[in-house]
Amino acid sequence: MARLSQSTIENLGYYVYLLIDPRTSKVFYVGKGVGNRINHHLLDALEENTFETEKIRTIRDIQNSGDEVKLVILRHGLSEKEAFEVEAAMIDFIGSSLTNIVTGHHGLDRGMMSLDEIKIKYEAEAAVFDEPIVLININKKYVRGMSSDDIYEATRSAWRVSLTRVNNARLVCSVYKGIIREVFIVKGWFAHPDREGRSYFEGSVAPPGIRDKYIHKSVTKYWKQGSQSPIKYEG
Repeated sequence: MARLSQSTIENLGYYVYLLIDPRTSKVFYVGKGVGNRINHHLLDALEENTFETEKIRTIRDIQNSGDEVKLVILRHGLSEKEAFEVEAAMIDFIGSSLTNIVTGHHGLDRGMMSLDEIKIKYEAEAAVFDEPIVLININKKYVRGMSSDDIYEATRSAWRVSLTRVNNARLVCSVYKGIIREVFIVKGWFAHPDREGRSYFEGSVAPPGIRDKYIHKSVTKYWKQGSQSPIKYEG
């Protein structure tokens, strides 16, 4: 383990680093930091009482095999903001083989996207509703690449709703970052058996004629800045 001198630390500034498995030459962790941060993972792995995350387990496996983790500084002399962006880009690029627990800074906002996703994000037309519709914001549950079934499970439960209003609407639109991500035909709303005062719905993905009318349309105008409610009733 190469300890860093004060002179080196001052010249590094903020940096982005890689932990590489020498047995496979594959990056298993991307991080950002200042000072001696790059060495902290190895020091943590030496402590017996350190909680064994996948990252720590990988480091210990490498050490137990007689090898040493390869430490690489990818970029240095960065501002904190630049380090966040480089880290996020690398996490996006390398993907699921990493042992990072969380995605990079702003990963879902400005991270790797297909051209179609970029067009949806910046060119979405405003949704126009001609019937009662329930909009449900799933920002905290959404993961890029979710299937319609996954979005359904993230959207259907469990909410504090006005049963009078939701029962007047046959459609529920699942919303992430102000864009409709899926549209469901509702069969019914029911009291949640385990969460008092909350309800869930049962339904299915809307047929193409209805779904195509609303999917990937913008509903940002319905959420005022600072609004905390995940539920909106429109139409």
